[in-house]
Amino acid sequence: MKIRLAQVTTSRDPKENLDIVRDAVRSAADAGARLCVLPEATMRRFGGSIVDVAEPLDGPWATAVRAAADEAGITVVAGMFTPAADHGDGESGAAERVRNTLLITGGGVEASYDKIHLFDAFGFAESDTVAPGSDPVVVDVDGVGVGFATCYDIRFPGLFQTLADRGAQLIVVPASWGRGPGKVDQWTLLARARALDSTTFVAACGQADPAASGIEITGTAPVGIGHSMVVSPTGEILDELTDAPGELTIDLDVTDLEAVRRNLPVLANRVF
Repeated sequence: MKIRLAQVTTSRDPKENLDIVRDAVRSAADAGARLCVLPEATMRRFGGSIVDVAEPLDGPWATAVRAAADEAGITVVAGMFTPAADHGDGESGAAERVRNTLLITGGGVEASYDKIHLFDAFGFAESDTVAPGSDPVVVDVDGVGVGFATCYDIRFPGLFQTLADRGAQLIVVPASWGRGPGKVDQWTLLARARALDSTTFVAACGQADPAASGIEITGTAPVGIGHSMVVSPTGEILDELTDAPGELTIDLDVTDLEAVRRNLPVLANRVF
């Protein structure tokens, strides 16, 4: 299956970001990709309120993405924010929270994944504004089992092994990774480790580093470092991008998985 990762820098304007989605989807379809992956927070980049832009999965933003996917005839994954029933901690006066959601649509697929592990680390508290999801998601895209994780999820191998147990051959990881010392090395190491843990392909698609486009952003919000990559089930980086906006297209042969799992049966050999 040919996939394309669209490493973009989104803005604070959801309508403007729809143009980015449409361009990426058209380009992916023109390249023959069957799956187009955009980053976490494609709807609106982090930094400032995300609560005010949250829309349901049948709202105008998701509907526009769905239309772009249907027109192209391919499956599209894009990060957005949806309303949560969780209204925060009333005792502390916390504001209403949203879900950090991946919309998965087009090509005969309609699903969503709510980020399970929230980024309460490195001085940022995602849980202040985001309620966690609880359900791992695997869908069938052209006969390939595709699982989903979002950004900070990549630090938790149990989720990736659960997705593999449920039939994932490829795990897609949209992200908006936080910048800082050693963070690129951690991102790369984690993507490779999770591929080995689960013996799946891992396609990690991050927001580009705004600085690479001359955009100056201050604060602790995780706005992206780029370095999107596709990793094989044996931990080999098959292709990767730098920190700047770009597109990565690769044709995956998932028939390799059977031999890998036979030679490296970590899923079968697990005790815990």
